[in-house]
Amino acid sequence: MSYQKYICSLCGHIYDEALGDPDGGLPPGTRFEDIPDTWTCPDCGVGKDMFEPYNG
Repeated sequence: MSYQKYICSLCGHIYDEALGDPDGGLPPGTRFEDIPDTWTCPDCGVGKDMFEPYNG
């Protein structure tokens, strides 16, 4: 199963499902759709709704 990446449309932070966000409470392998709606970008603080799929 392949993992996806998502990019913050405000600051460009990339959320990689394979890496997760351990500092934000998301272990490696956490799918974007499984992230709580309360999670925010670790770089700029915007909500999950500001992320879009990244194909870079």
